[in-house]
Amino acid sequence: MKKFKDKIGYLFISPFFLVFLLFNAYPIFFTMYLSMTNYKGYGKKIFIGADNFKLIFKDPNVVDAFFNTIKIWGVNIFFQIFLALLLVMVFSDIQYKFKGLKFFRVIFYLPNLIAAATIALIFMKLLDKDYGVVNQVLFSVGWIDKPIGWLTKPIIAQMSVSSIQTWMWFGNSFILFMASVQAVSKEIFEAARIDGAGRFQILKNITIPSIKPILMYVMITGLIGGLQLFDIPFLITDGKGFPAGSLNTMIVYIYNMAFVYKNYGYASALSFALFLVILAFTIVFTLITNGNELREFFNGRKQRKARKKELAKMEGSAKYE
Repeated sequence: MKKFKDKIGYLFISPFFLVFLLFNAYPIFFTMYLSMTNYKGYGKKIFIGADNFKLIFKDPNVVDAFFNTIKIWGVNIFFQIFLALLLVMVFSDIQYKFKGLKFFRVIFYLPNLIAAATIALIFMKLLDKDYGVVNQVLFSVGWIDKPIGWLTKPIIAQMSVSSIQTWMWFGNSFILFMASVQAVSKEIFEAARIDGAGRFQILKNITIPSIKPILMYVMITGLIGGLQLFDIPFLITDGKGFPAGSLNTMIVYIYNMAFVYKNYGYASALSFALFLVILAFTIVFTLITNGNELREFFNGRKQRKARKKELAKMEGSAKYE
């Protein structure tokens, strides 16, 4: 009876493993298999080995798509974290004593809850060159004398998408940062203020160190999500990276390879290559940002092993005595 009770737990966790195998593990291994075939979505799958992966290094569109993604993500993550930290500095300042933090949390996080298709449609209307509200407002205040092609000029289009992404995600970063700051005793901030520390000194020496784990989490997840940027660039243009391919991100390129050009084998190889790039970036970023902690960890392991060896030698010598 006891053995039965011990094993019945597996019954309750089995739905998770079934769903994981069906919707996660199986697609991964099937994509791996497709990456080594020439498959058009119909007919036979012709095995071609590593030819698709070799083609990646000869495809200039891959390099363009990758750097487009990096540009859009880089501007987005910089302003996203800068804006979130600025708001944290304001709302955590004991002199300002802002009220209604819950209300502002909802307002800042709201863009993250709106469907990407809705956001794309809204900004397509706002940023329209001829009839968009943004150009009309800039005309009325006299800041421009001719319409700006927000979505028709490559660099401006990339910065526009970066701004949209920042608007969508800075609220999420703000909530995470603010939760970490609220876990710090207010007495620490009060003591720093009494000692004459300014707002930026408090931000540098108290706020940022206290939210460092969450800051690393936001940057790593932002990196992973940024390299998989798809919805806004795809929906806000013609779906192929217009204008001049400036919004052709890696996932947009993979999508078009698979579902527009029907080259499922090459698209699968691109997916695996992107996975390896994300993995490499994540490892390097983790090593850079947590280098001291990792060194301390490995030094501690070495010291513990050295102590064990010394104890073993001492025990061995004690036996012979």
